[in-house]
Amino acid sequence: MVIFPTHSDSAPSTPIGVVLYTPEIPPNTGNIARTCAATGTKLHLIEPLGFKLSDRHLKRAGLDYWDAVDLTCHRDWQTFLDQTQPQRIICFSAHAQVSYRNFCYQPGDWLLFGSETQGLPLEIRENHPQVVIPTYTTVRSLNLAVSVGIGLYEALGQLKALQ
Repeated sequence: MVIFPTHSDSAPSTPIGVVLYTPEIPPNTGNIARTCAATGTKLHLIEPLGFKLSDRHLKRAGLDYWDAVDLTCHRDWQTFLDQTQPQRIICFSAHAQVSYRNFCYQPGDWLLFGSETQGLPLEIRENHPQVVIPTYTTVRSLNLAVSVGIGLYEALGQLKALQ
């Protein structure tokens, strides 16, 4: 089910999609929505969400760009798979061994990010390629919105979608 109006036909559409698996923090999702609006990237949310889509912090983080977000919400992982039939899903995970920079992205890829506190379940990660955004200190991982920005722009850069 589409939550917000889809972006206009005149907006560019990228060959990559972003999926958030059970996101918990409204400002993160709002910032990610804004990044997706800026790049013409489809955004899919997998429930349960840790907030209501009417949350004021979610709306504020997305500013006035919500009309430009092509956003779909799915009641669970299987519903997402059934409705989108993705070609390939790339899991961003702190458990991965391959750097996001050393991965070869392809048109039709879906970049999958887990919740802020739980990440992605093993049963999802083990069935798809995994990449990591390395940290260089004892910090376990980066903020979700930052991670999506880094991963999305790397994939788009490789595909030369934003020139």
